[in-house]
Amino acid sequence: MDEEYGECIEECLSCLVTCNHCFDSCLKHEDPQLNECLRLTRECAEICEYTAVAMSKNSPFIDQYCHLCVDVCMACIKECEKHEHSHCRLCAEACRKCVETCQAFLH
Repeated sequence: MDEEYGECIEECLSCLVTCNHCFDSCLKHEDPQLNECLRLTRECAEICEYTAVAMSKNSPFIDQYCHLCVDVCMACIKECEKHEHSHCRLCAEACRKCVETCQAFLH
């Protein structure tokens, strides 16, 4: 694995864990207003995982994964910011860090 991917992999994995926590916490609320949050945190966790794995194996599609990761994280941020739950705020923050790291990697 190339050392240059280290920070981005770490942020993607951190975002994955935080999104999974938010997903699990939203499920416990049993609130239909959280349905979109549930969907997006799940999708965000998955793309963060895929991006980290792609980087770990030096995939030729890393840039595409990073662009998609940024897009999905941005959607997750927008949704999580609609909710007052602490897990949603933490998820939005983890997504912001992931976005920043992926964007820095792409430049």
